[in-house]
Amino acid sequence: MFTRRQLLETGVAAATSSLAIPAFAQKRPIKIGYISPQSGPLSAFSQADKYMIAQFQKAALAKGLNVQVLVKDSQSNPNRAADVARELILRDKVNLILVASTPETTNPVCTVAEAEQVPVISSVAPWQSWYVGQQGNPDNPSSWTSFNYVYHFFWGLEDNVAVFLNMWNSVKTNKSLGALWPNDGDGNAWASNYGLPPAAKKAGYKLTDPGRYQDLTDDFSAQINAFKKNDVEIFTGIPIPPDFTTFWTQASQQGFKPKLVSIAKALLFPESVAALGKLGHNLTCEVYWTPTFPFHSSLTGESCADLAAGFSKAAGRQWTQPVGYTHALFELAADVLKRAGDPTNRDAVAKAIASTSLDTVVGNIRWGKDNVPAYARKNVAKTPLLGGQWRRQANGSFDLVIVENGNAPNIPLGGKLETLR
Repeated sequence: MFTRRQLLETGVAAATSSLAIPAFAQKRPIKIGYISPQSGPLSAFSQADKYMIAQFQKAALAKGLNVQVLVKDSQSNPNRAADVARELILRDKVNLILVASTPETTNPVCTVAEAEQVPVISSVAPWQSWYVGQQGNPDNPSSWTSFNYVYHFFWGLEDNVAVFLNMWNSVKTNKSLGALWPNDGDGNAWASNYGLPPAAKKAGYKLTDPGRYQDLTDDFSAQINAFKKNDVEIFTGIPIPPDFTTFWTQASQQGFKPKLVSIAKALLFPESVAALGKLGHNLTCEVYWTPTFPFHSSLTGESCADLAAGFSKAAGRQWTQPVGYTHALFELAADVLKRAGDPTNRDAVAKAIASTSLDTVVGNIRWGKDNVPAYARKNVAKTPLLGGQWRRQANGSFDLVIVENGNAPNIPLGGKLETLR
């Protein structure tokens, strides 16, 4: 737990409030719960948490906002995520919950919170995995219902599919596509009728899908043989980082060498790519935030470059994509609490979330836009997505270069797409 008292003890002085929080809120701390996978196989998503929470606390205190941030670790486990959500709601009586990363954390938290009528802002999970994954009958769209307390911002599968197809279509191949999809929320969404298969077929690609596999599988020989048999020249998937490391190492050993590799989720982090050594060069992935994004923080005024540099200096490591989205969650929290009138009133906070229109370090966030299907428009706000390629440097480190910006031309390219062979 990070408290106002702790920050005062470190010498951080309060400044005149610009958030216009009612006087009663200064005496009664506003409780914000924050849940993310800080341990387990998804822990790479939470590398920026500590820095961003401390930064938010300083900014909030300087603006006269008395808050407590109660931090919980989902341990990369959906059951644990639901349990800590219940703790925050029933024991700690939080006024607002922020949650990130992947459906295995966001979905159980939001499901519990919706049932308990506690407002949530969620992110870092494709919106279909989040929205459809919480429906009682995901296979029956006519049964889907909107939510009253939980709201999500991120891109959707259609955006990721479009980015990947734009990259693949720019290169001459035999259009033989192989996919590695796990038996989890993301994998099942990608493999579904609203995921990649229909779009790939429409674009003329022949898909080899060897079926779902369990996370932390240690032998991918069967999948590799299927891809080699069908002369797969483009390979894609959405494994967790350790699974892709296992797969790609075995693929190299067994002679599977596609022209392009586009992997969602597992290739978001420089450490995951660096662990592959030379095998990481020119692998591609989705890009949802980098220091080159032309946006600024509504909370601190920092540019994206400033935010990344601050994190790298404090953490002693390279920036990662979740830096921007973790910061944006707290930007939204500050903005919502400012506008809620009574930030301890759950209905008032939920209403303030729904009426948000805020320029953040990940772009403008506003629910209700027509770039989301009508059935999910109330609860989903989309953010930009691009394509990137990891380039190995002389010292062994990797830079992520934006090579595709068809859906977000206001964000500059950093280079041209290169093939693996």
